[in-house]
Amino acid sequence: MNIHTPEIERQPEREDAAAALRTLRAWAATASDAEIETLDPSIARLLTDRPTGTYPDLSRQYPEGFTADSDYKATLPDLQNGPQSLIRGARRPIQHVGISNFRLPIHFRTRDNGDLTLETSVTGTVSLEAEKKGINMSRIMRTFYTYAEETFSFEVIEAALDSYKSDLESFDARIQMRFSFPMRVESLRSGLAGFQYYDIALELVEREGVRRKIVHLDYVYSSTCPCSLELSEHARRERGQLATPHSQRSVARISVALDPEAECLWFEDLVELCRAAVPTETQVMVKREDEQAFAELNAANPIFVEDAARLFAERLQAEPRIGDFRVIASHQESLHSHDAVSVLTEGDTFDQESLDPKAFATLFHVG
Repeated sequence: MNIHTPEIERQPEREDAAAALRTLRAWAATASDAEIETLDPSIARLLTDRPTGTYPDLSRQYPEGFTADSDYKATLPDLQNGPQSLIRGARRPIQHVGISNFRLPIHFRTRDNGDLTLETSVTGTVSLEAEKKGINMSRIMRTFYTYAEETFSFEVIEAALDSYKSDLESFDARIQMRFSFPMRVESLRSGLAGFQYYDIALELVEREGVRRKIVHLDYVYSSTCPCSLELSEHARRERGQLATPHSQRSVARISVALDPEAECLWFEDLVELCRAAVPTETQVMVKREDEQAFAELNAANPIFVEDAARLFAERLQAEPRIGDFRVIASHQESLHSHDAVSVLTEGDTFDQESLDPKAFATLFHVG
């Protein structure tokens, strides 16, 4: 009696796969492209030793007359809007994703000089849900070009935010616009005048359906050390010794959340508020009488960095158009090889335990 033992199934080993690949390549060496395609289109990736000339002969000329019609565009791959299976890394929501330092000329309203067109750096971001791969970032840029010819105000920024937030089907969004704002400033005594430039940023933030309008301003001033001033005067009085107090160029970054129900807070208004708090603003045009006046002004207003933060806060608290605020001050000392710094916040908007490690390093002024 013949007994047939069924063949025991086993998992193929690496040697089996190598032998199969050699067989496949030997067959493909004489097979046509059509035969390979019929067998399995993915096989072409395995055939690295096929004779040259089997890869399609591609054009190296730019197709000037080619038009991407709607049918062609429908065939283009779009990985950012692909399925969840394309997500790499942790499947977590992202609070901000978008573009930064996208620049274009923007028209701004001013209080005193009509409209100004200023080169503006735009940062636009939206939130991204955990199950979405990404966003089409070019839509943010296209949105801004739609509004670029309008004179920008917070209302126009809100319209731009609504547009790209809707296009990208996102919940939270943020727009920040940075620019250098010129104001004509007169000298202290000589009657000269020149333009002072202020680094300003407008920020519109929407989170969980709540919008906040924020203005950031860098105000540059001179700070004379009160201790050094008193020690210099002591040397003059007690020993007849000439001595000068140390002072230095200083920067305060003032960030304010605007009251949505209040009237417009103009850029000029915020600058004048800073001048009223700390009047030793650096000068643009000076003659000898202006330089002397500036020395006298500094002597009349000596301040530590703690004083600066509190003087700014005092004025900000008294302004009804301003809600929460933050003052970051940096006195870049001529006595020490380090800076003296302070941070003062009011309200929840700017209250945070952690600061950007380079926050103080960004408080400098380039003339």
